[in-house]
Amino acid sequence: MSWLSSLKSVFKPSQEVNEEAVQQVLQNYVLPNSSNALKNRITQVNVQGAVLQITINTLPSEKDQLQQIHDELADALEKCGIQELNMHVIQQKTGGHGKEGGCGHNHSEGESCSSQKAEPTSAKNNLPPVVDASASVPKTAAKAEQTTEVDANNPPIQKPAPQQRDVPKHPRIKNVILVSSGKGGVGKSTTTVNLALALQQMGLKVGVLDADIYGPSIPTMLGNAGRTPMIEAEQFVPIEAYGMAVLSIGHLTGDNNTPVAWRGPKATGALMQLFNQTLWPDLDVLMIDMPPGTGDIQLTLAQRIPVTGAVIVTTPQNVALLDATKGIELFNRVQIPVMGVIENMSTHVCSNCGHEEQIFGTGGGDQLAEQYQIPLLGRLPLNASIRENADLGKPSVIAGDAAAESYLAIAAKIAAQLPKVEKDQSRIF
Repeated sequence: MSWLSSLKSVFKPSQEVNEEAVQQVLQNYVLPNSSNALKNRITQVNVQGAVLQITINTLPSEKDQLQQIHDELADALEKCGIQELNMHVIQQKTGGHGKEGGCGHNHSEGESCSSQKAEPTSAKNNLPPVVDASASVPKTAAKAEQTTEVDANNPPIQKPAPQQRDVPKHPRIKNVILVSSGKGGVGKSTTTVNLALALQQMGLKVGVLDADIYGPSIPTMLGNAGRTPMIEAEQFVPIEAYGMAVLSIGHLTGDNNTPVAWRGPKATGALMQLFNQTLWPDLDVLMIDMPPGTGDIQLTLAQRIPVTGAVIVTTPQNVALLDATKGIELFNRVQIPVMGVIENMSTHVCSNCGHEEQIFGTGGGDQLAEQYQIPLLGRLPLNASIRENADLGKPSVIAGDAAAESYLAIAAKIAAQLPKVEKDQSRIF
């Protein structure tokens, strides 16, 4: 089985990766300073999610080009959805008569063989048999691999995934806070806009970025649906809402009826464009409304956007808690601090008789906070006024309804966790 057939077999679990584009990159790439095609050097290919692993054969004379080969491939494959390229290099022998890699010709002592330089024909014949990366390696192939010489001075080149500690700070944004939930329909977007407005009332300069690419609802909740941002110097100008700078993919689609039918790489690319190509003002806090789940957008944020912390929104319902647990586990793995849990729809008070009832259960937020040793930031009621005001574009903090005080109390706890930035005493202003 060729490496191309192997590549097709292992692509099945990774639907966000553009299979055809990856094949084109691997088939069309030409090694630097030569006319040799990379496809003739590939012996193994394996794909795990958005990570591509390849094994290639090289000659000693090509050792100075290995980093260039890796970097060029990584840049080209990133456009196809591959987030990490692990390139394993096996160096072939080229000298010695009668040995592997020798020319097999009879020469007098000190005479060189020009056919060895006629790569790819001679060098191609020296390549080991192709191994199916999707199947287990047979014993004979394993022995052959062990006997293949690996240059100790040229270990396998790997491009590790970026870590939070390595992501540079945004020049105009001090803190980025993610409002997340593992499950949809728990009131995450409503919580985002109200917390942002509450932080603003505390004197902070706040912005809102709607990262829910497939279901943007922030424009409706902030009363600016249908507005389109202006563009200056090839950058978006955020839309103003209640004194906050706001931007959402919903502002770019034109109306509420246009579906965003994008695969993972295109969606994450749009998110990065909204973050990096926007003329954000100087902000103390940028609140990012996250989509539900633990997929591409969450991983992209963890690797490319400097995050101060995440806030988890859940309901007391057991199903919501299970999904919220996955969200906390993801943030722990990517070194993003979880600032606390908000239990939404905690209790309902009947507007007619005043009877209080826990429709979705009790104690879910406490259980999650205790399990992960994180604060329970507060509980929010299941109240019709919260929904009505959000639909009208006047969130609870603006409308001053019964839930406004709860949002302000939660915002105060979040603000207390923000890192304190000392004033530069050398500056006049």
